[in-house]
Amino acid sequence: MSMTDETPREAAEVLSVSDAERLAEIMQALASPVRLRILSVLRARPSTVTELSEELGSGQTTVSNHLRLLRHLSLVEGSRDGRHVHYSLFDEHVAELLDEAVGHLSHLTSESKRR
Repeated sequence: MSMTDETPREAAEVLSVSDAERLAEIMQALASPVRLRILSVLRARPSTVTELSEELGSGQTTVSNHLRLLRHLSLVEGSRDGRHVHYSLFDEHVAELLDEAVGHLSHLTSESKRR
């Protein structure tokens, strides 16, 4: 969404201290390449820890620790199926956030090629 698509209230709204702290915590979580890759896999399809571990080439303990933080921040959720937990993005907002970041990266890459 561009600045012109925002309603006047959204454009003028200043974050409260607690909202800014929570948002900073989420942004810090997104500053990890491993967590971004986890989110990108989950953007494509729900996955178990084992599947994520294989896809990312990381240990299951490492992946589990990252998922624990992502769950705490309501970026992913898990649903139990017998002995397995299938993880997915918490909601469409997380997918949109990831899409916007990737879109911005693509924009930066194309801009730097023009220079």
